[in-house]
Amino acid sequence: MPSRVTLAAATAAAIAFLAVPAAPADDDAIPRTASGRPDLTGDYEIATLTPLQRPQEFGDNLYLTREQAEEIVERERERVAARAAVRAIDEPPPPGGAPPIGLGDEFRETSGAGNVGGYNNFWTDRGNDVFSIDGRFRTSIIIDPPNGRMPQLTVETLQRMSERRGRRRGNDGTAWWLEVEGPGPYDGPENLGVPERCLIGFGSTGGPPMLPVLYNNAKRIVQTEDHLMILVEMVHDARIVRIGGEHAPEDERRWLGDSIGWWEGDTLVVETTNFIDRPALFLASRNLKVTERFTRVNADDLLYSFTVEDSTVWSAPWSGEYLWPGTPAKVYEYACHEGNYAMGNILRGARLLEDETRSAAGGGQ
Repeated sequence: MPSRVTLAAATAAAIAFLAVPAAPADDDAIPRTASGRPDLTGDYEIATLTPLQRPQEFGDNLYLTREQAEEIVERERERVAARAAVRAIDEPPPPGGAPPIGLGDEFRETSGAGNVGGYNNFWTDRGNDVFSIDGRFRTSIIIDPPNGRMPQLTVETLQRMSERRGRRRGNDGTAWWLEVEGPGPYDGPENLGVPERCLIGFGSTGGPPMLPVLYNNAKRIVQTEDHLMILVEMVHDARIVRIGGEHAPEDERRWLGDSIGWWEGDTLVVETTNFIDRPALFLASRNLKVTERFTRVNADDLLYSFTVEDSTVWSAPWSGEYLWPGTPAKVYEYACHEGNYAMGNILRGARLLEDETRSAAGGGQ
């Protein structure tokens, strides 16, 4: 789906950095409800060039210098400009496909035309700045462990990843899965990932934790005295937090988990459990618990922090925080199912490859 931020804005030469205090401003600067609670209602655009995990070159250093922050922004500007270049119509695609852009093999770099891959600049919005808190630029969203990276995975998770890779070799032009024992990765819609099925957005954009992704990073919060609704632009999910409520029974599982909240001073704390077997957060399990904290730092912006706990996946909890800047833009409908031709075509393509493989083996269709 197209981003609400134009290409011109994304490649603007002017660099504007966020410099928002981590603690709330004077009470007069914070909108409040009739009961005196901070009113979190508003629209937010959470795209940022600050990565979730800290590049290893920074070690335990939480902060960037201004020069380092400006260098990151300049590299992104150059990358966007390079992708906008139009290739010659007879220029062959790069060997082995286009190089990845750092978000996983499912997202691959493309230029403006003549290439083979995913979305070009028109469709993406990774943000055009890095965020700062108390005027200091961050090297990563994760702040604990001190190295800014997820803790070590458990042995069970590593084994599960190995098995999953064996069933996700990708498309090499053959029906390789016919040689693998058990269900194939393209047997039916239920075998595909939930983002491909338009059930949950990729990259934990709906969370929790709610993380910035490749595009459609808008959030809309509507708050009452006993509920908080967070409308997620992709896949147009609406998270409902019951303030002062209790968790649903353990056997009642939900796509985005079951969220309850309470106030600690001027911070809304939200605890989410009761996830499905494979939550939006990559690698997480049904045992996931996420604790989020929403703090209004001025009339427009929020400080969002979270702690992830899942002892069946990670050897220790991990935490992060980043800014949710307010925006005058609105959340547009993300009508994923209305144009989800790709899922049907994935399954049709798999059937064709299977027919070809069986015919070549002399077994017919």
